[in-house]
Amino acid sequence: YASIHGKVINDKGKPVEFANISVFGYSAGTNTDRNGEYYLKIPANKELKIIFSHVEFQPVQIKILAKSNQELLLNQKFTIAYTNIGEVKISDKQQRTSNLVKINPKTVGLIPNTSGGIEAILKTLPGVASNNEFSTQYSVRGGNYDENLVYVNDIEVYRPVLIRAGQQEGLSFVNSDLVSSIEFSAGGFDAKYGDKMSSVLDIKYLKPSEFGGGFSASLLGGSIFLQSCSDNHRFTQISGMRYKTMSYLLNSLDTKGDYKPSFSDFQTYMTYDVTDRFELGFLGNFANNSYFFVPSDRYTSFGTVTDALGFRVYFDGQEKDMFTTYMGAVSGNYKVNSHFNLKLIASAFNTTESETYDIQGQYYLNELDKEIGSDNLGDSLMNIGVGTFLNHARNYLNAKVINIYHKGQFVKNNHNILWGAKFQHEIIADNFNEWNMLDSAGYTLPYSDTTVDFTHTYISNNLIQSNRITSYIQDNYTLDLDSSFLILTAGIRTNYWTFSNQFLVSPRVSVSYQPNWNEHDIVFRLATGFYYQPPFQKEFRNLQGNINYDIKAQKSIHYVFSTDYKLKIWGRPFKYTTELYYKQLSSLIPYDIDNVRIRYYGKNNSYGYATGVDMKLFGEFVSGIDSWASLSVMQTKEDIDNDSYYDVDSNLVNPGYIPRPSDQLVNFGLFFQDYLPKNPSFKMQLSLLFGSRLPAWPPGLIKAKYDFHIPEYRRVDIGFAKVIKTENDTLSAKNPFRKFKSIIITAEIFNLLGTKNTISYTWIKDIRNNMYGVPNYLSNRRLNIKLTMKF
Repeated sequence: YASIHGKVINDKGKPVEFANISVFGYSAGTNTDRNGEYYLKIPANKELKIIFSHVEFQPVQIKILAKSNQELLLNQKFTIAYTNIGEVKISDKQQRTSNLVKINPKTVGLIPNTSGGIEAILKTLPGVASNNEFSTQYSVRGGNYDENLVYVNDIEVYRPVLIRAGQQEGLSFVNSDLVSSIEFSAGGFDAKYGDKMSSVLDIKYLKPSEFGGGFSASLLGGSIFLQSCSDNHRFTQISGMRYKTMSYLLNSLDTKGDYKPSFSDFQTYMTYDVTDRFELGFLGNFANNSYFFVPSDRYTSFGTVTDALGFRVYFDGQEKDMFTTYMGAVSGNYKVNSHFNLKLIASAFNTTESETYDIQGQYYLNELDKEIGSDNLGDSLMNIGVGTFLNHARNYLNAKVINIYHKGQFVKNNHNILWGAKFQHEIIADNFNEWNMLDSAGYTLPYSDTTVDFTHTYISNNLIQSNRITSYIQDNYTLDLDSSFLILTAGIRTNYWTFSNQFLVSPRVSVSYQPNWNEHDIVFRLATGFYYQPPFQKEFRNLQGNINYDIKAQKSIHYVFSTDYKLKIWGRPFKYTTELYYKQLSSLIPYDIDNVRIRYYGKNNSYGYATGVDMKLFGEFVSGIDSWASLSVMQTKEDIDNDSYYDVDSNLVNPGYIPRPSDQLVNFGLFFQDYLPKNPSFKMQLSLLFGSRLPAWPPGLIKAKYDFHIPEYRRVDIGFAKVIKTENDTLSAKNPFRKFKSIIITAEIFNLLGTKNTISYTWIKDIRNNMYGVPNYLSNRRLNIKLTMKF
């Protein structure tokens, strides 16, 4: 091997960022950094054609011949390209040898969804499951919402702890207006990523090279962002504000009342080049989410054709929740030379949360007329249950996470060595007082003739301080085998948490191979590794709020085999990816899920597995624009200690492996784009999600005794867009919209088919202790109008 390095500038002598340097006939390539510098490893002892290109400049080709281990300096000066062009499609060249999937950030603004975040794109990917349009949370390959890593500019971000339902959640941390790159892995990721068991989402925010901005407004809220840079490009900033309200959607729920949700945030990312080699950066975030709700009544019909029931509730009381978070991070990045880079990050995160409610409901459970042709079809025939429930909570939490993190990179010859170390201090103070009471026909359940008992209590008052020390080192080794490529990535990660006094070592290895098959462009990947997940705040508490001081980290061993195959269909480019995986799970902490609230049992008393296959077809279903379809088949089960029980015949039953709460056999996702051939300014985007049924059971009871399921999740969202102006359109000097690069108006129909999807169940009993699961339905069909303008 040999290497080339240098600096790319424009005709004014300023550095050119994101210039592409590639080798003709080879898959090797790189981009310049914000200083215009680059480094690229190339084959030795061969005459090569080096291509310098950028969308704003004329491409340049240079022929070179480098000897083995020789380092050549190739500086390049671009001249501006003046070309009259129509609509252009720019696509990033994906690193097919990586286990990370690159997602085009521009797609985020296209997909019709109620959340407005990049998570809507993730939910259409293979291995990712979600059955709640109110929430940005997702599960990956049988995991839960707490098992996913999210990074923004190398900083791990957190979500609020007390969130109980999707409608409380508000905005996700990631502001899609500020994003420059998105990478996602559903498993088998490298040692440089942290200590969770399921997935990693790696986000990078934009460092702008010009002034600009934009705003968006719809019936669900709006956003605005502004970007700029100094004349010498040493200072850059991009900032954005968002506002979201869910009242329009919540009014379609069965539970009627006065919904007043309000979610807002502000984020900014700034960089300053102190010298050509040293850069300072700052990332700041402030979010304020409030949820106020005064319920009035609810009516839900459910059951089957032969057993139709109606559930009516009249409410008193209210709920008021507040979630306020702050995050700030300062970074220093020092580029020692073209091979060696050092970075130091100091960050602090604070969340203050309160969940307070007193809600009384008086309910009536009625049997409905089910006779086809009856004049009273669907009307109540007989009351079979009556009662009152009272739900109370005064839950308060304050959490602080402070850390300092060093990472480095050294690139030389065939090696790309990465390392890092982080010290983190956590302070978590909580005061929880939550209980539920159920009264059926004048009797409090569970019944006692001496005391008033509750169906559920959760009481906790603690202050916990702890430290975490983590580190990693990994090497990406590239071997060129006569136009075939083999990349070996091996790394090791360590984690020590003072609360559990547990030291963890996580080796991780992956191999990627691209053979030289002329007729088939295919890449094979194999990955395995240990993925520990130490508890954060919820996992070491049981269902009553008691803390287990002997808690240990959960453990998952990943085995992943995947293929990435490029092909032609209808004469257009496509890519078909397949991943087979098996996850060996141990030291698990069992849990229940109610909506998006995860309630852990507080013990490492379970082991299990998750296995399946993920498939995705990506390409031009319609010429010129990308769409994709994904299919996942998965099974995950666990064996919980001491979960035996006696059946109705007094026989002892040892259930063995039972489905985990996220055991969903089939998931299908589709994102499809189209346009009118004779008028491409009229566009259509469609999102389709299907998830097979999920297991469900009354909270806190023995899971194995209940064979109950949440029905299939089926949802179609569609958007029709009209592009009013593009950057290439020229308007008159008097036109007030001439300064805008793009203007798009979109009509979106959420839940196009009007499907009644179930998110959870309300469990009620009668005096005979019969239990009924009343479905809690999600939103109905809704129309949304959105205007997006950028300048």
